[in-house]
Amino acid sequence: MEKLEESGLVRTSEDGSILAEMLLQSEHIQGLIQQSAAAVTAATAGMQHTFVNREIQPGVRQVLGHNTAATRHLRDAAQRLTALNRALQGEIRERSLIDHQLAAAFEQEEGSRNAALHDHLTGLSNRVLFYDRLEHGIAQATRHDWMLAVMFLDLNEFKSINDTHGHEAGDAVLKSIAQRLTSTTRHEDTVSRYGGDEFICLLTPLHEQKHTEMIAAKILAAVQTPCEVGGLDGPVSLRVGCSIGIAMFPKDGASAAELIRHADAAMYVAKETKSGFAFAQ
Repeated sequence: MEKLEESGLVRTSEDGSILAEMLLQSEHIQGLIQQSAAAVTAATAGMQHTFVNREIQPGVRQVLGHNTAATRHLRDAAQRLTALNRALQGEIRERSLIDHQLAAAFEQEEGSRNAALHDHLTGLSNRVLFYDRLEHGIAQATRHDWMLAVMFLDLNEFKSINDTHGHEAGDAVLKSIAQRLTSTTRHEDTVSRYGGDEFICLLTPLHEQKHTEMIAAKILAAVQTPCEVGGLDGPVSLRVGCSIGIAMFPKDGASAAELIRHADAAMYVAKETKSGFAFAQ
């Protein structure tokens, strides 16, 4: 019974954690409950012996007193444990709510960052993200003695689609072309919508220029496949072509700005000569 009379049922964990503190308190109170239950059992056994023998044993009043005290401590400990468990459940619910709020905040931040780096219509990388990846690609190519290619792609006579079939049809064509560009390039490549009906691709790493020519030929074939979209007067099959300008690193420039500029210039050469694609000169 001496342990039951010790003061300070509440303990504080060394790390100061609220949950850890509550768990320690719960363990402590459960220990007190077990001790109280044992004391009640012992006192009850003493009383049973008295009743069976129908005689008052010496110290029976002490036994009864112990039984009353043990019962009181047991009831008190049980009430404290119940209160502690409720507080612990509340703390867990609060922590869970905070975790959900943090997860929502992270998700919102990720969504904002994704929106800032991607084209809202096609989902492709925008200029900012493309430029960053190109700079990184140049650094990697320099370190490992690779080549890389920048392809500047412009759709031929795209404006007529918007004028004839409406902007929704034009947007549907752009999304279809974006998917085809992604599917015809490699996983390690980057496809970006540069603006309007212009796209730009980063191919890295490369070891031979002929690989760039093969990818350019695949892109031309994929883009020229008819796009089935909804027009102003119903479904319509639209065929578009494109012109591609290609700049190679390190031959055509040592910086991102140089490579993009030379690829853009080569694209106009391809458009004027109707050759499909052209390399920077």
